[in-house]
Amino acid sequence: MQFDVFGQPTSLTQPRALEAWNDTLLGFLAHAAVTPKHLGDVLEAEPDFALGHAVKGMFYILLGRRELMQTAQDAYTAATTASAQGQITSREKRYVDALGIWLEGQPSGAIALLEDILRDHPDDTLAMKLSHAIRFVLGDARGMRESVEHVMPAYAPDHKGRGYLLGCHSFALEETGEYEKAEIAGRQALWMAPDDAWGLHAVAHVHDMTANAEKGLAWLSGREDAWAHCNNFRYHVWWHKALMHLDLGQVDQVLDLYDTEIRKDQTDDYRDISNATSLLMRLELDGVNVGDRWDELAELSAARTEDGCLIFADLHYMLALTGERKPEATGKMLQRIARDAKSNCEMGSRMSDPGIAAAEGLEAFGEARYAEAFHKLAQARGGMQRAGGSHAQRDVFERMTIDAGIRAGLLDQAEAILDDRQAKRAGHEDGYTAARRTLIATGRGDYDTASVPAE
Repeated sequence: MQFDVFGQPTSLTQPRALEAWNDTLLGFLAHAAVTPKHLGDVLEAEPDFALGHAVKGMFYILLGRRELMQTAQDAYTAATTASAQGQITSREKRYVDALGIWLEGQPSGAIALLEDILRDHPDDTLAMKLSHAIRFVLGDARGMRESVEHVMPAYAPDHKGRGYLLGCHSFALEETGEYEKAEIAGRQALWMAPDDAWGLHAVAHVHDMTANAEKGLAWLSGREDAWAHCNNFRYHVWWHKALMHLDLGQVDQVLDLYDTEIRKDQTDDYRDISNATSLLMRLELDGVNVGDRWDELAELSAARTEDGCLIFADLHYMLALTGERKPEATGKMLQRIARDAKSNCEMGSRMSDPGIAAAEGLEAFGEARYAEAFHKLAQARGGMQRAGGSHAQRDVFERMTIDAGIRAGLLDQAEAILDDRQAKRAGHEDGYTAARRTLIATGRGDYDTASVPAE
């Protein structure tokens, strides 16, 4: 029997297949762009490798695209066929089962099977990272942290996956409010695994949540090699850098990063769309004219109204569609979210809460119906973490809620949310908070509730 780079037994028989599999594992952990090629090499060398097919299916589901679900289903069929015809370890079989239950609309069931693997193989870094990734999509920050901390004792200092484990721990610590510990873990992760873009970006999150943009820029500066190898995750790291410049009021640098890095390749991947739409909305909330940059995002988003894989994706498509940009597509999106909210699948519940209220709030905001926008977005706010993503990603909706309240003259309510937002950042006041406190103070002095300002 051959063992992979993390010491796990595999059913692979050919040395070149094992080498490609190890490259696949390390590539996945580093968010490397070449990972699909490595996995293709594995399956070309050993087409009956059930675990390879199962992982392929999981990778496709994580892309969050309706049209790729059939590809994931095909991968599951290949995995089950290979399982029946060839040798497979019990560990590998549980990966196949996890893919199957995920395809049935139960991502939490897939997590449970991955955690079952980790009980028997706590240093299986692939299972750890996949559990982490699915929990991220579900917005389960506490679960991410508990999963990593349960297996941490099994990682010796020289374990090949330890740096990546620490990167995941760093992110989970940050998302659960342990900012100092998160920064320490992230720095150690990058020291142990210099290509760990996830750990590097976790430290960027710390600087976002502690309102220290200058320190964040210093952290990212000179470390570009840690994310240059990445798939589209590299656009997200550039997005973090743009957020730091925005907090410092450096709009020219933000727009330059948007054009040269964040939207360098105008893809319709939902993660890339979310980077772009949330950044443009932040700029507009600060009164910046972003020109025609919404146009290509609206066109791409209009083609995704029937997708429905993730409410996180849908809400960012909505950012591009609302207002006068694509009202017909906005209506289609709202109807489809309402329809999906009636389904019994796990993701359907997220379409219901926070999806419906959040989407209606975004539509109202785009149409300058700010009082309605505030009430809808505030209604969705309590469940917004269920949409998935990170605090930093969801913050665009938080800002829109606060701004809607200010524009509608609901100053006390807007201030209460602003206070809560700052409390979650350990009391740190960022540029956005300072500017909105000034607006609220000004509004209390001479605000005319009969008129709602456009900006």
